[in-house]
Amino acid sequence: MSRFLMATSVAFLLIAGPALAADEDPLPPPNAKKLSEILAKVEQRDGFRYVKEVDWDKDAYTVTYYTSDKAKVEITYDPVTAEPK
Repeated sequence: MSRFLMATSVAFLLIAGPALAADEDPLPPPNAKKLSEILAKVEQRDGFRYVKEVDWDKDAYTVTYYTSDKAKVEITYDPVTAEPK
């Protein structure tokens, strides 16, 4: 009986695992601006030097970049409007 329960548990994890992982980090909405458009806005900011990282977290992009005076800047952007939050 314990082998049956173990096999059932493993089967559930194999089937549900990808579905659970997909819920944790949803994709940008279908009407979202292209990431390249958002990055182009970042590149036009005063003192911009380079982009260090871009993260997607539930409903926004967070762009981390550095300025020419070595300051670290993090800005969160709305994916639909491409405006800072």
